[in-house]
Amino acid sequence: MNKVILMGRLTRDPEVRYTQTNNTLVASFSLAVNRRFVRQGEERQADFINIVAWSKLGEFCSKYFKKGQQVGIIGRIQTRNWDDDQGQKHYVTEVVAEEAYFADSKRDGDSGSASFDATFGTMPNANSGSDFEISSGDDLPF
Repeated sequence: MNKVILMGRLTRDPEVRYTQTNNTLVASFSLAVNRRFVRQGEERQADFINIVAWSKLGEFCSKYFKKGQQVGIIGRIQTRNWDDDQGQKHYVTEVVAEEAYFADSKRDGDSGSASFDATFGTMPNANSGSDFEISSGDDLPF
């Protein structure tokens, strides 16, 4: 199984290219992912992980993701290699994105027109005027 789940901040805006063969969009960006533990007396360290998103997902990332924004990425690790013009072999390991999510919480000053909750992995608020309701266990069907 090859599955990667990352949450981190974009180190730069996504860069968009198109393939030469069939003009498919590909967006590339890098995520700074904090390491889980900090050694005493040291600053928190981060790993910088290259992400590639293809086609519609790449278009989404290039349109809505910006430098410094926290995002969640689900994908797979892929390695590739190539020879440059001087005959030197290059290797790269990257994550091919299969899903991408906003992970920043809404800012107080944001008055954007988006009608979705940009917080990753939260439950809807029962008091937000929606139809979402948590009932007592008496009327549950199980």
